[in-house]
Amino acid sequence: MKTTIDIPDQVLADAMRFTGAKTKREAVVKAIEDYNRQQKIKQLVSSLGTWDIATNEEIEAGDSMEIETIRNKRSDRS
Repeated sequence: MKTTIDIPDQVLADAMRFTGAKTKREAVVKAIEDYNRQQKIKQLVSSLGTWDIATNEEIEAGDSMEIETIRNKRSDRS
C-alpha cells in the first residue's frame, strides 16, 4: 500500500541505524514489524496465568473424567 507520510529526519535516521536498514522503506517496515511483535508479546504476557493447562499426569490419564478427578484432588490439597 502506498502512503505518503512526513517523518522527522532524525527519527528516520535513528530507525535506519537501529534496524540496519539500507532504505527508508525498509526502516519503516522493520520498525512497524518490531512494534507489532512487541504488542503481541505484551498480549501474550498479560494472558499468562489465565490458561488452564493440563499437567503431565492429567495428559497421561487421557480421560476427561480422570482429569477432573485429579484436578479435584489437587485443589483439595491446597
